[in-house]
Amino acid sequence: MDIFVSVLLPLAIAFMMFSLGVGLTLEDFKRVGRSPRAFWIAMILQVILLPVLAYVLIIVFGFTAETAVGVMILAACPGGVTSNIVTRLAHWDLALSVSLTAIVILTCMVTAPLILEIALHNFMGSVAPDIDITETAFAMFLLSSMPILSGIALRYFAPQETALIEPVLTKIAVVLFVGVIGAAILSNWNLIAENASQLWWALLSLVILLTVVGYALPTALGCSTKEAKTISIETGVQNGSLGIGISAIVVGGGDELSLYAIPSAVYSVIYLVTVLPGLLIIGAFKHAR
Repeated sequence: MDIFVSVLLPLAIAFMMFSLGVGLTLEDFKRVGRSPRAFWIAMILQVILLPVLAYVLIIVFGFTAETAVGVMILAACPGGVTSNIVTRLAHWDLALSVSLTAIVILTCMVTAPLILEIALHNFMGSVAPDIDITETAFAMFLLSSMPILSGIALRYFAPQETALIEPVLTKIAVVLFVGVIGAAILSNWNLIAENASQLWWALLSLVILLTVVGYALPTALGCSTKEAKTISIETGVQNGSLGIGISAIVVGGGDELSLYAIPSAVYSVIYLVTVLPGLLIIGAFKHAR
């Protein structure tokens, strides 16, 4: 497991972020300026409201210190390749989804270390691991921002070649995502089983709240139905693999995936077996009509 945590895990996450970058063009970022309302609503939901909701649920369910920090790590890592795939399959606003995912992940290089530091000191106090915020930001850059920027650069300088390999990279990224989540669950299976009831209901509540608020607020503020559904997916799908990476690589935990990684792994499974099937069925039904 030590090889997985120290070598394979960061490489897998970097590859997933790189595959996301390969699918981006400069036009994706320019598009944000043409839909500023949807963009800023989504940013507020993911960067501000999401950590607040996560904190409230931690208090309500009374999690232990490590689990509480793990939930906040999850809340600090919104978006990912999965949300783009879901949006594509549901036939909603893929361009908006891709743009939001890229910008929010790049933003996380700044916001995630701050949320992590606050969570550690708030929930663990004097026994909190010693985390350097500058080193954490650099680790976030290496795990997410640099691979995305590398993918964007490759797409810019070799557009035809990258367009051909993008579908393959996406499929590999999905396999890696499942592998990372599976490894986190298997390595902490006993702990997950012991806390399954509390953790399941808390994270299921978070999934439902994020999905509902992610749709209702944009709709109330004048976004189109397609934009609201896309924002709902972007808000509801958290980057579980990146959360696991931060838990294992930045916070630490020895040769095993740490307790902090459990919420990210369980959340991803909950979304995949509850909300996701319903969204895809609705999207497929409306597309068929």
